[in-house]
Amino acid sequence: MSVNICLVTTDHLKDRLWFKDDDDFKVGMNYVAVLAATTPVQVFAFVLMSNHVHFVLGRAYEDVVDFITRFKQAYSNYFNRKYSSKELLRNNSVNIQKLTVGNESFERAVAYVHMNPVAANICSHPAGYTWGTGSLLFNRISSNGSRIGTFSKRAQAKIVHSRILLPSDYIVDEKGFISPLSYVQIQFVESVFRTPSRMNYFLQNSSKSLNSKKQNLPTFKDQIVFSAMEDLCSSLFNKNNHSELNQIQKTELVKQIKRRFSADPHQISRVTGIPYETILQMLDTF
Repeated sequence: MSVNICLVTTDHLKDRLWFKDDDDFKVGMNYVAVLAATTPVQVFAFVLMSNHVHFVLGRAYEDVVDFITRFKQAYSNYFNRKYSSKELLRNNSVNIQKLTVGNESFERAVAYVHMNPVAANICSHPAGYTWGTGSLLFNRISSNGSRIGTFSKRAQAKIVHSRILLPSDYIVDEKGFISPLSYVQIQFVESVFRTPSRMNYFLQNSSKSLNSKKQNLPTFKDQIVFSAMEDLCSSLFNKNNHSELNQIQKTELVKQIKRRFSADPHQISRVTGIPYETILQMLDTF
């Protein structure tokens, strides 16, 4: 296969989340499927993290730019409708690096993408992370879902949050999104790695893997901490959410999140939407 390949990385949102719950992740997964079906871009690997995304994509550079731009636009529109929040990703910059098959840059990029959830202390191996392609390689799995062509057009639109009809043989996973098995170029990626042991070598020696061993990582996922905030606001302050709290109450909430979830200032900033510098000030108050 002769194709231009790129590693696509969005900037980490510091004081917001791309994906606040599982439904958000499912929508993100389905938009990847829609773009894989409606653009000439080939999807080799990707991962959706709580505040950023990574893709390894193939095609002309302009096609790759169009893919990530359309993905951001589609997801941002969904997010804005659901949360009444405007311009989530308008200023979220994207870095695109060209890769080469044959000099190991492709293998390193795929390993880097798949090790993101491991580095974030979400799972012990990429195969344990749902929102991406970490479980697909050298793993002869089959989807237990149903072909999307068996659903009515109305049902299809509800599943993928789009009126675009996908290829009828795309599989709707039992978890409620289009399985990446339907469109990811698995055979090509495996042919580059050649063997499972060689792939594991790149996983274990990726920069994400090495850096994670040096960090004190959050104990709980962002989505767990975010969903717990409403209960904390209710039980501690008799308020529906943290936007109703005064400054003293917000400071106490921040401290409670740190204490109860061993959250670091970066994670607290992401889930509360409070700037990182303000979080540091709050944690320093007595």
